[in-house]
Amino acid sequence: MRYTYLGDKLTRPDLRGVQCDPVRRPDGKCIVGKKLATALVQLSSAERIVVLRRRLRLNGRGKA
Repeated sequence: MRYTYLGDKLTRPDLRGVQCDPVRRPDGKCIVGKKLATALVQLSSAERIVVLRRRLRLNGRGKA
């Protein structure tokens, strides 16, 4: 499952619009913050970052 991180005005410019995958626990659930506002994602460069969940958009949501 791939996401696009939209970012906000405080986001580094090189991270806006980047494709990322959620990092999952051994039981298959995504790793998120205590209040479910943030998520841990992995970029294609294998870098892991914490992002705001409300700024993530699922790729390919509409099926033709």
